[in-house]
Amino acid sequence: MICKVQAAGIAGIAAMPVEVEVDGSRGEPEFLVVGLPDKSINESRERVRAAIENAGYDFPLQRITVNLAPADLKKEGPSYDLPIAVGLMTVNHQIDPGAVARHGVIGELALDGRVRRVAGVLPIVLELKKRHMRSVIVPIDNAPEAAVVDGIDVIPVGHLREVVGFINGNLAIEPYRIDVEAFFEQAQSYGADYVDVRGQESAKRALMIAAAGGHNVLMIGNPGVGKSMLSKRLPTVLPRMTLEEALETTKIYSVAGEVTRENPLVTQRPFRSPHHTISDAGMIGGGTNPRPGEISMAHNGVLFLDEFPEFNRKTLEVMRQPLEDGTVTISRASGSVTFPARLMMVAAMNPCPCGYLGHPSKPCSCTPRMIAGYRSRISGPLLDRIDIHLEVPAVDLKELSGTRTGLSSSEMRAQVQAARDRQTSRFGGNQRTLHSNAAMTDQDVSRLAALAPPVKVLLDQAMEALQLSARAYTRIRKIARTIADLEGAADIGPDHVTEAIGYRTLDRAGH
Repeated sequence: MICKVQAAGIAGIAAMPVEVEVDGSRGEPEFLVVGLPDKSINESRERVRAAIENAGYDFPLQRITVNLAPADLKKEGPSYDLPIAVGLMTVNHQIDPGAVARHGVIGELALDGRVRRVAGVLPIVLELKKRHMRSVIVPIDNAPEAAVVDGIDVIPVGHLREVVGFINGNLAIEPYRIDVEAFFEQAQSYGADYVDVRGQESAKRALMIAAAGGHNVLMIGNPGVGKSMLSKRLPTVLPRMTLEEALETTKIYSVAGEVTRENPLVTQRPFRSPHHTISDAGMIGGGTNPRPGEISMAHNGVLFLDEFPEFNRKTLEVMRQPLEDGTVTISRASGSVTFPARLMMVAAMNPCPCGYLGHPSKPCSCTPRMIAGYRSRISGPLLDRIDIHLEVPAVDLKELSGTRTGLSSSEMRAQVQAARDRQTSRFGGNQRTLHSNAAMTDQDVSRLAALAPPVKVLLDQAMEALQLSARAYTRIRKIARTIADLEGAADIGPDHVTEAIGYRTLDRAGH
């Protein structure tokens, strides 16, 4: 007898349909798993055998062949334990063969029959829904994550006995439900606010511009001026995540095994802050079975790189293409996987190795050669992907101790959202490739950030007087377009260009 159980496997953050075929035939008792299984799946033979027997059922004493179809795709992970067990128990008629086809099945088995959580459940359930499955049986710890998907019944189970009882119709299990909107409402509370930041109004203004246009930022300032404090609050002013963005981000966290029962849906924009000792694989992803790196974990959010020049040069260079394309492709002999990586990068650095160049009271001990060497650790091509260069000054004690406060995060977010809405309207049918002003190509800038003749003359004069590099020209127009969007202006004016020029300090000759 042949039994077929519907499951799915993970490739990147996408799922692929996998049919677990189990055949029981006459001959010497044997248990084979074929279909390009990895070591963890081959080891599942002993886990499944022990789980079935310890749960009080009979293991089939036949020649058993388990085929994971399609056979040309590599399968990995323990999530096939439960579908294999269901197939085996169907072959020897302990489970109703007619009922098995109605359910997708996911889960790892413990030796005593308990069903353990697995990674990647969200993309698997999305795939099974596309295959028109009516319900999916998942580990109880994965149920909240799976229930994010509307239109398919999620059946939570904690033990193999529950699976058998449910499929055979002897045990009623209510589908798991969650209130997705409630998680979005909870996401509005960040626990941090820009109103707490005193005396850095110009920096807050620049970061609001960055958020409005999706621009990457490099902050330069002495130690202790608040670069980290400013950066950590940036997600609080970004537009609220859409359901589509939340699902895509959650798929990444699901594959990485970082989704919890308490937070089954990522509804707050991620903020990732890796240490400067991180490896290439840790940053962009990798491994024998590729997993997402920090640059993908920050998808739809913020990647903060403190002590920017201290990162390994090679690690920074491998970020160039993902920052440009919004995706990371990792190739291995067995194939390649692609992870999304559309994010805002915020980097912070000192103005010199000792950190006190330009400080009002502490003298700098660095030579010009040391300063030049320190700044040269950031390559031109990488710097070219950073639109805004922000100098963060030291804050006066009077400002720190004063009662005056600037805009709150909610007020800044309202302005950012309005600016993004204007961009969306302007992009029209190009919204698939253009998500913000920062994503505009040179052709898009010419078309969507046109300058009136007097404004163009002003920019040309500034380019010559400040000896700005050629790469600054397009960046200034992008930033100016975002500033105009924040002010609700249809056209870019002289004030917008003048302010934008101030955010390209590292392009100036001799800087």
